[in-house]
Amino acid sequence: MMKRQKRDRQDRAHSRGYQAGILGRSKENCPYQNLGIKSEWLGGWREAIEDRLQGIIK
Repeated sequence: MMKRQKRDRQDRAHSRGYQAGILGRSKENCPYQNLGIKSEWLGGWREAIEDRLQGIIK
């Protein structure tokens, strides 16, 4: 059960990072301190930036 909660938190952090990237926010805006969760957020943020650069999202 604990693993699932942790996974959900990481998934949420990843999608919030993605949203921030899509909105053009800086990666400095990452709200997380916990390293594992922060890296999920940053991963989502990076994906969004790549998607924007490739023109997938306007």
